[in-house]
Amino acid sequence: MIGKARYDYRNYAFSLIGIVIVLSFLFPVYWMIVTSIKPMDELFAKPPHYFPHAPSFSSYIDNFIKNREMLGYIGNSFIIATGSMLLTLLLAAPAAYGLARLPMKGKAAILILLLATQMLPSIMLAMPLFIAFSKINLINSFTALIIANTTHSLPFAILVLRPYFLALPAGLEEAAMIDGSNKFSAFALIVLPLVKPGLLTVGAFCFLWGWGDFLFALTLTTNEAIRPLTMGLYKFIGEYGTQWNNLMAVATIAALPIILIFITMQKYIVGGLTNGAMKD
Repeated sequence: MIGKARYDYRNYAFSLIGIVIVLSFLFPVYWMIVTSIKPMDELFAKPPHYFPHAPSFSSYIDNFIKNREMLGYIGNSFIIATGSMLLTLLLAAPAAYGLARLPMKGKAAILILLLATQMLPSIMLAMPLFIAFSKINLINSFTALIIANTTHSLPFAILVLRPYFLALPAGLEEAAMIDGSNKFSAFALIVLPLVKPGLLTVGAFCFLWGWGDFLFALTLTTNEAIRPLTMGLYKFIGEYGTQWNNLMAVATIAALPIILIFITMQKYIVGGLTNGAMKD
C-alpha cells in the first residue's frame, strides 16, 4: 500500500508539473488574445489587467472589416505557404525514395550534406537568392518566395520521408511491376499511399514555415501586393511606438491556421516525427 501511495503521489506530482509547463507555454497565446481586445487605456495599466475590464473588438473591425488590407496579406500568405508545401512534396518524395530504395554511391555524404544545410541560418540563403533572382527578374513574385521557402524546407522533408520508404517491404515495387505497372505508376499508386503519414507530417510543417516566413519576404519583395501577412504585421511597428492592440489582433488571426493544423493533425505530426528519425 505504501508503494502504491508513493506511486500515486509521484504521478500527481508529474501531472502537476506537466500542467504548469503547459500553462506557461499557453500564457503568451492567452496574453496575445487578451491584448487584442483591450482598449488603449488598458494596454499599459499598472498592475496589468489579466482580463480586460472593457473588452473591445475595434482592432478586429478596423483591420478586417473597415480596412481589408490585411485580408490581402492573408491571401498572399496562403498562396506562398501552399505553393511551398506542394513544391517541397513534389521534390522531396522522389528524392527520399531514391535515397531509400535505389542503389547509389555516396548516400552517406548526401545525408550529411542535407543535415548540414539544416544548420545554415536563413539569412545565408536569402542574399544569394536575392542576387540570383535579381538576374532572372523574379524579385517581387510569388515564385521567388515559394522557391526560397522550398530551399529551406526541402532538406528537412527528405530526411523525414526517407525512413518511411525504408520501412516498406523490399519487393513491393517488383510485385507491382509483375502485375503490369511501370516504375512511375508503382511509385505513384502503390508506394506513395503507404507513406501518407509522412507526407502529411512534412506537408504540415512546410505549410507552417511558408506561412510564418519573414526573412525571405523582407529580402525578396518590395511590392505590398506580393508581401505575406508577416510583413503586414510589421506595419504596426513604427518609429514612435507600436500599435499593440492592432498588432495582436492580426497576430491572433495569423495564428489560427497554425492552431487548427496542430489540432487536426496532431496524431500525424507527432507520429511522423517519431517515425521519421534517421535510419540506416
